[in-house]
Amino acid sequence: MAARAAYTSTRTFFTPRAETWEERFAADGPVYAAAVARMGIGAGQTVVDLGCGTGRALPALRAGVGDKGVVLGVDVTAAMLDAAARHRRDELAALLLADACHLPLPSGSVDGIFSAGLINHLPEPAPALGEWARVTAPGGTLLLFHPSGRVERAARHGRPLDPDDPLAETNLRPALDAAGWRLAHYEDARHHFLARAVRVG
Repeated sequence: MAARAAYTSTRTFFTPRAETWEERFAADGPVYAAAVARMGIGAGQTVVDLGCGTGRALPALRAGVGDKGVVLGVDVTAAMLDAAARHRRDELAALLLADACHLPLPSGSVDGIFSAGLINHLPEPAPALGEWARVTAPGGTLLLFHPSGRVERAARHGRPLDPDDPLAETNLRPALDAAGWRLAHYEDARHHFLARAVRVG
């Protein structure tokens, strides 16, 4: 019930914003591309953008895996996927309306997962990390990203840093370890957040 309520809340928040989301955050394109470049993905691989929204990372993911690779954009809000299609991101990736915590993908079927800002919207981040590990092949990459650092986001909302934030290193590292990931890089900079983990197998 809690998970269902969270998804309803997420859809309620994002649906009316989907129409103008791309325009509001158009300047973020280069930073998304720079983040994707740090995943280390290669030609012919299969990659997923979880919580893809309007698909701002999809052009960079497609460039990373080339014409023979597979790119999937997954979001729980239909309006966001509709917006992605209007921006022709459906020409770069298959767009899936799905729950990021219960992915309709076989085990070990993807080589890389990109996720920007999704963790903080999930009712239970730990099981989600386990599900993402399930679908990722050994040696695969998980990149958690946000175009704002944690301090910057907290200040924007007029609150101090939350010690329970799942993206705090003291929380994220053990959660990744328990889920089958190894945190390879953690970077909470002023203007962006980036954590790269490798699937242990």
